[in-house]
Amino acid sequence: MGLDAVKAALPEYAKDIKLNLGSTIGTSTLKPEQAWGTALACAVAARNAVVLREVAEEAAAHLGPETVEAAKGAAAIMAMNNVYYRAKHLIGDEQYQSIPARLRMQIIARPDVEKADFELWCLAVSAITGCGVCLESHEKTLRAAGFSREQVHEGLRIAAVVHAAAVTLDAEAALA
Repeated sequence: MGLDAVKAALPEYAKDIKLNLGSTIGTSTLKPEQAWGTALACAVAARNAVVLREVAEEAAAHLGPETVEAAKGAAAIMAMNNVYYRAKHLIGDEQYQSIPARLRMQIIARPDVEKADFELWCLAVSAITGCGVCLESHEKTLRAAGFSREQVHEGLRIAAVVHAAAVTLDAEAALA
């Protein structure tokens, strides 16, 4: 079922989200593994069971098993890093910046996929969770790796739409 099932589950007031789901992922200018890896990582981060199941099902048709695991790994590591780095930044005390994290982050160094693709997924998840420090860091890494602003923008568009679908379906479930 995949994205069609997500679109079918969205209410009429979310028609824009329905339309954007197909246009952002299905016709993305990113390579398919980049677009679908982004969608999967964002579905994990968005935490809606329907969106996650359906995106994962369709993503599996476009991604190999190692890429699926890496996309989920990007969401997992950013679940930790986004909280940690956003909190250090929001505290506003510069002395926290000199204290080492002492958190394991080995997957970032060796993600078992193209490093730039993994960075894109981390950036997209960071957009969902709102960590400005991580957004800046991953965007700089992507740009240094040769990604254009348009490619970064594509990742952000996918993050926005996947998250909107998850929020809408969560709202509908709560109101049911």
